[in-house]
Amino acid sequence: MLSLGSGGGKSTKPSFVSYVTPEDMKIKEKEEGLKRSKHPDLLPGEVVFCSANHVLKYTQDDVSQHGVYGTLLCTNFKIAFISDETSSQETAPPFRNKLLRENDIPLTCVDHIYGVNDEKKKLIIGCQVKSKYPSKLIIQCKDLRVFHFSLTYAKEEEAKKIFQGIVHHSLEPKSLKCVFAFSYCETASPSQASRKRSLTSMFETKEDWSMELGRTKGNCKVSSANEHYVISEKLPQFFVVPFAVSDDDILRFLGKGIPFWCWSHHSGCALFKMACLPAIQEDGISQKYMHRMLDAVTQDQLCPVKVEDLSSCLPALQDLQLSYNKFKQLFLIDSTTEFWVSDMKWFSSLENSGWLEIIRQCLVKAVEIVDCLESAHTSVLIVEEHCSDLCCVLSSLVQIMLDPYYRTRSGFQSLIQKEWVAGGHSFLDRCNHLYQKEKEVPAPVFLLFLECVWQLLQQHAPAFQFSETYLTVLSDSIHIPLFSTFLFNSQHHRDTAMKPGHPEAQRSPLNFPSVWDWSVQFDCKAQSLFTNPLYVEKPIQDKTLRKTSHQKHQRQLSLPNALSKPSPKKGFFKEETDNLKKIFLGKRIGKWLNPTESSKELYESWQRKPLDYQGLLLPCLDGPAIRVWIQRYLRWVPEAQIFGGGSITTVNRVLELAGEIQNLQKEVDRRSCRMNSSIAWTPVYSGPPLSARLSSFPFTAMHAWSFKPAIPSSIRQSLGSVSSLADKEDDDCQVSGVL
Repeated sequence: MLSLGSGGGKSTKPSFVSYVTPEDMKIKEKEEGLKRSKHPDLLPGEVVFCSANHVLKYTQDDVSQHGVYGTLLCTNFKIAFISDETSSQETAPPFRNKLLRENDIPLTCVDHIYGVNDEKKKLIIGCQVKSKYPSKLIIQCKDLRVFHFSLTYAKEEEAKKIFQGIVHHSLEPKSLKCVFAFSYCETASPSQASRKRSLTSMFETKEDWSMELGRTKGNCKVSSANEHYVISEKLPQFFVVPFAVSDDDILRFLGKGIPFWCWSHHSGCALFKMACLPAIQEDGISQKYMHRMLDAVTQDQLCPVKVEDLSSCLPALQDLQLSYNKFKQLFLIDSTTEFWVSDMKWFSSLENSGWLEIIRQCLVKAVEIVDCLESAHTSVLIVEEHCSDLCCVLSSLVQIMLDPYYRTRSGFQSLIQKEWVAGGHSFLDRCNHLYQKEKEVPAPVFLLFLECVWQLLQQHAPAFQFSETYLTVLSDSIHIPLFSTFLFNSQHHRDTAMKPGHPEAQRSPLNFPSVWDWSVQFDCKAQSLFTNPLYVEKPIQDKTLRKTSHQKHQRQLSLPNALSKPSPKKGFFKEETDNLKKIFLGKRIGKWLNPTESSKELYESWQRKPLDYQGLLLPCLDGPAIRVWIQRYLRWVPEAQIFGGGSITTVNRVLELAGEIQNLQKEVDRRSCRMNSSIAWTPVYSGPPLSARLSSFPFTAMHAWSFKPAIPSSIRQSLGSVSSLADKEDDDCQVSGVL
């Protein structure tokens, strides 16, 4: 067994070795040949640090504390529990991840660890672990799974080392080189580590940006001023800016105060984002600089510009993290008793968390920006301190609502690459992969974006090519320490980390897999569940009609009514420049347009028109319309499941009917001697009958839970009769429609 240190004696703190580097992994892997033969499922570069036999894993379906015995081990990738019982194929989870089994927890997915002694639950804090170990271990995960392990029956030395090892490798600060991806990429074969090319645009080259600029008919230029990161390490090497922005402008404040292009509307207006200027003493210089930048936007787009300062209308990152911490506690259920106790005040707790309200605020602001672009034909400049957090959320949502390309799977992935990865979102710090709390503010910013997208998906499912399961898996992949997409704070950070450790080292740079290569995690059958069977594709026009309709739908380089209306007066640009100055000087100003009333009118007008799933898409923003993402948050809670029911059953039934229609069409074609069917269909899922499915399908196995959760007798007695329970209000909190 690989020891973590002395692990014994009267020491109050285990003497762990220093950070484990990929070079150390190679040496240890050779020494662990026999151990690897016992664990054939280890990935390339994965090394077992410690393990303990005779560990009891409790189940959560009742309060009887039943469970299964097995081996608990900790590697440089995950915490894993290997049951002593052999599982049959029938009881296996229907949706298997190649990297992780049902009882595997990536180290970066560990949220909190609790120790239980004498029925007392205590939060375990890294760097404060003593030589003692608890009799029971509770691990709460960032994907909201909860594991209960009893160390009572394990050997004392094994129990001590597995407890100290899990806490050390999951809760204590670590260096980036300790992340499993580095060990994996150095050990895996080139075919395993290489990135599979797909339709997803990575926005790493000048050609990627040029293609996107051409697709949207944007009237801007691709800048190479930051090639080789000579100006800023936070910016990508290539980006799009207005023609009037020079390389000297970009260099002057290291990319701050530059209007970066995001997307162009067919009317000629465009969406831009900007990072605030650094604090400087000479206001005259900053005002003159800002005046030039705003003029650069207006000259290219030939339309007015509205400035949106996100710091004055959306919560701060600290408030975002605080709200989510309250929200997730509703789903981290330890036992059946705790579930029914929390259920009595569930709606009031949900409202007090404020998480759904934050989601609604983001959607409201996105609709306001859409209104400016779609109705007022006004360019929008989104301003944020670093232009890499909530700015990414808003710019991405706006493009999803306006551009149907971003509602396809490849388009959605390209959008994340453009706005988040190339946009410099600090995934490493915001996700807290290294557990360095004092360095940056952790906040679920990307999860907030996925939440907003899910709201759009559940309101307008036929408009999206990808499914709810796809979004859930994507949210889980954030916490798998293997993909370059979510491991770094910028493209420069990634490129630097991928280089050899020493200049004289004779090896090529590391090649981290991208999360978009889904074959790393799932086989083709599982990936087919990422496709939404309700998706309404854009109809293919007849060739004879294309020429007449092409000009109508073609994106324009300027306003369609630019010839009929005179160009705006120069004084208008000056007025907007003055407003921009006030924003950068920290003064809040009144909006020149009432976005609330205008957005409401836009939504009502949009509702009156026939719904076009390949056109503009707007969410309903009423309180009951903003719901809880059931699949993500309740999939691990047995008591919340609907046996043979739920929305997923409806989707699967539609899927099966579509498959039957395809088979009938093929039979008709065969009998009419037309062997080439015009319908191209890929079966999405062939699994157990609908009556055997759970509402949490496809993430849970049926054998793990009882399908008729009963209220514990102690809770039932305190609640009174069934009739009185039905009449009982939830803390007088009238909340409806959130599920």
